[in-house]
Amino acid sequence: MTSQQIRKQFLDFFESKGHLIVPSAPIVLKDDPTLMFNNSGMAQFKEYFLGNAIPKSTRIADTQKCLRVSGKHNDLEDVGFDTYHHTMFEMLGNWSFGDYFKKEAINWAWEFLTEVLKLDKDRLYVSVFEGNPSENVPFDQEAFDIWKQYVPEDRIILGNKKDNFWEMGDQGPCGPCSEIHIDLRTDAERAAVSGRSLVNADHPQVVEIWNNVFMEFNRKADGSLEKLPAQHVDTGMGFERLCMALQGKTSNYDTDVFTPLIEKVEQITGLKYTSDDIKNISEEQNKINIAIRVVVDHIRAVAFAIADGQLPSNTGAGYVIRRILRRAIRYGFTFLNTKEPFINKLVEVLANQMGEFFPEIKSQQQLVTNVIREEEASFLRTLDQGLQLLDKVVAETSGKEISGAKAFELYDTFGFPIDLTSLILREKGYELDEAGFTAAMQEQKNRSRAASEVSTEDWNVLIPGNIETFVGYDKTENEVKITRIRKVDSKKDGILYQIVLDNTPFYPEGGGQVGDKGKLFSPNETIDILDTKKENNLILHFAKQLPENLNASFVAKVNTELRTTTSKNHSATHLMHLALRNILGTHVEQKGSLVNPNYLRFDFSHFSKVSDEELRKVEASVNAQIEAQLQLIEHRNIPIQQALDKGAMALFGEKYGDNVRMIEFGESKELCGGIHVKNTAEIWHFKIISEGAVAAGIRRIEAITGDAVKEFYQNQESTLAEIKEMLKNPQDILKSVTSLQDDNAKLKKQIEQLLKEKVDGLKNALVADFQEINGIDFLAKQVNLSMSSTKDLTQLLGNAKPNSFVVLASIEDGLPNIHCYISKELVATKGLNANVVIKELGQYIDGNGGGQPFFASGKGKKVDGIKEALEKAVEFVK
Repeated sequence: MTSQQIRKQFLDFFESKGHLIVPSAPIVLKDDPTLMFNNSGMAQFKEYFLGNAIPKSTRIADTQKCLRVSGKHNDLEDVGFDTYHHTMFEMLGNWSFGDYFKKEAINWAWEFLTEVLKLDKDRLYVSVFEGNPSENVPFDQEAFDIWKQYVPEDRIILGNKKDNFWEMGDQGPCGPCSEIHIDLRTDAERAAVSGRSLVNADHPQVVEIWNNVFMEFNRKADGSLEKLPAQHVDTGMGFERLCMALQGKTSNYDTDVFTPLIEKVEQITGLKYTSDDIKNISEEQNKINIAIRVVVDHIRAVAFAIADGQLPSNTGAGYVIRRILRRAIRYGFTFLNTKEPFINKLVEVLANQMGEFFPEIKSQQQLVTNVIREEEASFLRTLDQGLQLLDKVVAETSGKEISGAKAFELYDTFGFPIDLTSLILREKGYELDEAGFTAAMQEQKNRSRAASEVSTEDWNVLIPGNIETFVGYDKTENEVKITRIRKVDSKKDGILYQIVLDNTPFYPEGGGQVGDKGKLFSPNETIDILDTKKENNLILHFAKQLPENLNASFVAKVNTELRTTTSKNHSATHLMHLALRNILGTHVEQKGSLVNPNYLRFDFSHFSKVSDEELRKVEASVNAQIEAQLQLIEHRNIPIQQALDKGAMALFGEKYGDNVRMIEFGESKELCGGIHVKNTAEIWHFKIISEGAVAAGIRRIEAITGDAVKEFYQNQESTLAEIKEMLKNPQDILKSVTSLQDDNAKLKKQIEQLLKEKVDGLKNALVADFQEINGIDFLAKQVNLSMSSTKDLTQLLGNAKPNSFVVLASIEDGLPNIHCYISKELVATKGLNANVVIKELGQYIDGNGGGQPFFASGKGKKVDGIKEALEKAVEFVK
């Protein structure tokens, strides 16, 4: 069977067992601060397991895009070295929310694998939880007894907590699990060594393919376990490994999940991938194989993340995506000899291969290709710059060991990979101080960990079973009761309390719009609400303190001034989106936004800079829609297909339910959960402040509305008045400014000529001051020039003598600078190095610098040190 057929077989099977088939959630998570990415099939269903929402069906099945770059068995730096771990993978899953449990889950797993897919029963092993007395969790006798109906007892393995107890995180739903493993070795290998001994031993051909998790417990903050009110089933089957087993392969990369991508890499690079056992191939071929595996694995993760709305960047989830892509680029650069962008060419193959089940990769194909191509080009330039910087580090190093701190600086500041640094150094005959690099890396990790440390207590549930309702579309204040509270202590924000209400008018951060602020009132006290966010379907209200009486009735009141200005910006975002599509083309799609009380930020797909004329047209279009006084038409809780049929725009990377909210202002129609004005006239006016690039094919506009526009124009008027006053109130201010610019240009030319004459005069005067020391023409002086002129004079004097060694110093803006020129003949014959000289002399002026062996410069802070620095210079030639 092809991979597409295998995927369909799974979904068809569980549909026949009464499961609702749902699409994969985006790989990038928006409403779960505990996770950056969907890292398991169950992540999109957490709110159901936690009891914060009611599932649309008690039985669900799907195939979920997952991304893992750290954790059990899967550190990013290890992917590619084996044949069965990946960054992005598909997880086939079936779910029961308080419906069936162990008996049905195990029965159907065995039926699907052995009767539908016809896997050899003699190659399958299963595991059950052995129990953990210290946590009062018994041996999973029930699962063991069920499995005995299908497999001999010697094929049932008792697993410990590490292998057979699944947890969502440090806190939350958890329970014992039962895994199914398959032995793909040859008959001879199986006869020689029992597969039982190789289960969970990281053997490449004895692998886990299915895990049945039986969620029975809730892990509390103190580590203790309590029984969940309902029992759930959470299963996950590794799609790529299943394909390996069914297609008779011993490597995931030999299946048709990866072979089309591998063939494209072979075509581009002219290199061949071999699927032979790694013991039978050369070291060079093994490196090529690893590099190709890295590239074809990583393109999947990066492409789907971008298609789901996560662009590469320098922070958060964007940094993870950039890091994955850069790892693929450097493996291509080092081992596949690719010096030009090539990974972007794999996107078309991926889109053709997976577009049927995941339409987002097809519809976003051009954008994904553009972003990856630009990221490749940028990082290849970084690699080229890094090679030059590494050469400089080597030139400045005495001995054969390169500082680990310097290598870390290359890695941290310039993104130059440490393994590439190590490889190049070995080729040059140098060693890397790996301990020093590791220490610098650990120090940074410790700082980062300390800054982000968070301690979260268990929920204190005051009103059990309540599912909070949002009433903020109609009300800005309402009577409420507190249903649960939780204390959170973080290094960043200190102690905060998260409060959940039975209903709330507070809008939680989402869809680019910031969360509401406001207050909780009772007859005796007032609690400030600092922010509102959503987590696993709970609306969390953040406060610095709790009410004294948690059971009292409160009035929740939103800060309407902040909400009103925010809603103006949000509605203007919709109007601008429409204007951009009308003026630039329908290829424009929203790729991110921020809407707060002060301004709006809108990221969108577009292939080039938006011209000033186009920006003026966008502004005019939005303001025309404002002046048209378009009334808000709101459709709440309508079927998503009905909204799409009405022309509503859905954003890629957003997770929509079966029923949605649709917002209309004239021709503008979008799916949106945010807060909006009732009429566009409330926005008053719209003004674009800036436009620029965010990434390849992605532009960003920042704009303001309402009172912020009034303030903007008032500031412009004030600035213009000040300029007029400075220019003595001319009748024609533009003519006056142009005249001023002309005068300034003439004066600059005169100053440049005067400085040139001064430098030439000083050069002629100082040539006579050279001293001959050991066959070297030496000069060390302080001059009264700017830093750039001193640099020019140093080089002129250096060229005046064949064996020159010149050191000049000067003071500019109260700070000392120093320059050194050494003739190339002296660099070659005497081993002198201007870099070394500047670093040594820089100590006396409390500064540093650098350059090349024949010329270097430095700046400092200590003017008094110039004299001693010049006196010390002579020691280099004596």
